Amino acid sequence: MDDRLERILPRVMKPARYTNHEYNAVHKNWDEADVTMALAFPDVYEVGMGHLGYKLLYNTINARTDALAERVYAPWIDMEAEMENAGLPLFSLESKLPVTAFDVVGFTLQYEMSYTNILKMLDLAGIPRRTRDRTGEHPLVIAGGPCAFNVEPLAPFFDAVVLGEAEEAIHEILDVLRACKERGLLSRQDLTASLGRLAGVYIPDWYEAKYDERGVFSGLEAVKDGAPHKVMKRVIPDMEQLPGPDSFVVPFIEVVHDRVMVEVMRGCTRGCRFCQAGMLYRPARERSVETIKEQIRDLLAATGYDEISLTSLSTGDYSCVGDLVGELMQEYDGTGTALSLPSLRVDSFSVELAKEIQRFRKTGLTFAPEAGTQRLRNVINKNVDEEQLMEACRGAFEAGWHQMKLYFMIGLPTETMDDVDGIARLAFRVLDVGRKLHKRGRKRPTVTVSVSSFVPKVWTPFQWEPQDAPDLLHEKQMRLKKALKHPGIQYQYHDVSTSVLEAVFARGDRRLAEVLENAVDKGCGFDAWSERFQYSLWQEAFCSAGRELHAYAGHRFHKNDVLPWDHLDAGVEKSFLWQEYQAALAEEITADCRLGSCSGCGVCSALKVKNVLQGGGDHA
Repeated sequence: MDDRLERILPRVMKPARYTNHEYNAVHKNWDEADVTMALAFPDVYEVGMGHLGYKLLYNTINARTDALAERVYAPWIDMEAEMENAGLPLFSLESKLPVTAFDVVGFTLQYEMSYTNILKMLDLAGIPRRTRDRTGEHPLVIAGGPCAFNVEPLAPFFDAVVLGEAEEAIHEILDVLRACKERGLLSRQDLTASLGRLAGVYIPDWYEAKYDERGVFSGLEAVKDGAPHKVMKRVIPDMEQLPGPDSFVVPFIEVVHDRVMVEVMRGCTRGCRFCQAGMLYRPARERSVETIKEQIRDLLAATGYDEISLTSLSTGDYSCVGDLVGELMQEYDGTGTALSLPSLRVDSFSVELAKEIQRFRKTGLTFAPEAGTQRLRNVINKNVDEEQLMEACRGAFEAGWHQMKLYFMIGLPTETMDDVDGIARLAFRVLDVGRKLHKRGRKRPTVTVSVSSFVPKVWTPFQWEPQDAPDLLHEKQMRLKKALKHPGIQYQYHDVSTSVLEAVFARGDRRLAEVLENAVDKGCGFDAWSERFQYSLWQEAFCSAGRELHAYAGHRFHKNDVLPWDHLDAGVEKSFLWQEYQAALAEEITADCRLGSCSGCGVCSALKVKNVLQGGGDHA
C-alpha cells in the first residue's frame, strides 16, 4: 500500500478505524501462509470489533501455522469517498494489502440491512459483484452467519455459503483450499466443487430458481450433477471441546461490546415463536464453570479489560449461572472488575443475580415482556406472566434500581389494538410499583418503553406470516406515543420503513439481487444507520427491477408452499414449525423442552445429528 492512505487519513473521521497495530492484532508472514483469508464485516470498525463470532474466527484461523486471517471493515462514507477519489482499493487492516490479494474473502451475514455494504465492499475491492463475472484472478467470496439460512437474495454474489457454526467448518475449508493450491486446481469450478463436498457448505451457482406462470417461486432446480437436495447446518457437538480464544484485539477507539466476552452456552430451548436465533442455534449446549473461569482469566490477562460479559441467547438459563456468578464475584472482588449479564429472564431469580452483580454500581435493568397482554404472550410462547414481571420489578425497585427498560414488539401475529394498549397499561403499572416503593433521597423511578416492529424470520413458526402494512405499524406507534406521554416514561420506537425492508430481505428470493444492485448504484449503503437510510431510493430500486416491495413484506405463505429457503436446513423440522404456528393461532403454549418433555423439533434426532455433526463423523 503506498502513501495514498497517509494522505487520506487526516481528512476522515476516526482515522483509527483504518490504522491497525492495536494490541493483540496478529501480523503473520505471508510467505509462510498457504492460505490467506480476509474476514470482511459489512459495517464500520466499531460494530465489527464488537462481534464475538468474528473474533472467534480471527483467532481460530490465525492459530494455524499454514493460514492467516486479516480484518476488513466497511469504510465510512467519508473514507469511501476519499478512497474512490485516490483510486485506493479496499484493503485489510493488518498488512494494508488489497482484498484481491487474498485467496478467499469471508463475509459475516448478521443483519439484512447490511446487504448493500457487502456489494459496496466488493465494488471498492475491484471484485465483480456476481459470481458468474469473476475469474481465477479474483478471490473466492464466501459467507456465513444467521442470515445464511435464507441467503437467496444474495445468492448470485457468493461462491459458497457456510450454514451453521463455523469453528470446525473453517478448518475444512482452509484444508480444501490448501490442497487445491498444492494440486494446481485453481479454477473457480475446481475450488467450488471441492468446497461443495463439505458438510454445511452451499454452492448457490449449482442451483437455478424456478417460478410458475404467476411469478410465484416454485423451487430450486439443481444444474450440477451431485448437488445435494438439502444442505444441512453445521453444529459443534461439545462446547467443552471447542477451544476458547486466549486473547482479543484491543481497539484504540471505543467500540461496541468493548469488554471481555465469554460464551457460557449456545442455543436456547424456550421456544419464543418470533425468535430466529432460538431455532437456528439448537440444540442447547453448555460450558462448565471451570472452563468459563479459565477463559476469563486468559482474556483478562491478555487484554487488560476490567469488565466481563457472560454471553448467550439467555444467560439466565445457563444451569450453573448462580454458582458461576458467585465464584466470579468472589475471585474478582476488590480488583475493580465488573461483571454483566446481557440477557436476563423476567423473574425474581434474575433480580437476585443482578443484585449480586451490581451491588456496587446499579445502572439499569432490562426486561423483555415482548407483548402487552397475556393472550398475545401465549401466542408468541413467551412463557412469563404479568405477575412475574411485577414481582421482578418490585424486587428491583426495592433493591435500589430506579431505571427500568421494557422491550416490546408491535405487529405480532393476531395482535389487536387492545394488545397495543396493553403495552401502555403494563408500563404504567411498572412505574406505579416504582413510585410506591420510592424512598426519599433516591432518584425517582423511570420506565423506558422500547418498541420494535415484528419482522417474520425464516426457520421460525412465524415464517409463513405477513408483516403488518406500514401504515398500520405507524398507526400503532403513534397510538403508543400518545398513550405513553407521561412524566417518568420514555418511549422509543424503530423506523417502520427499515423494518419493512428487513422483512423483505429476510424472506426474499433471488430476484431481489437485482434490487440490491439497483439500490447500491443509486447510493444506498449503511442502511442500518438512520442518518444514512434513504427509503425513497429503495422504492426506486424496486421499481427499476419491476418488483413490488410490499408484495414481499406483506406476503402470507401457506402450508404447502415451496419456500425460497426450503433447501437450507436448520435442523428443525418444518412440520414442527407449522405445528407451533398452529399452536400460536390457538393461543397455546409449548413448554421449554429442557424443563420437561421433548417438544419434537427434530434437531436432536439421531438421523439429524449423524448428518450434521462433523459431516457425518463419529460424534453422533
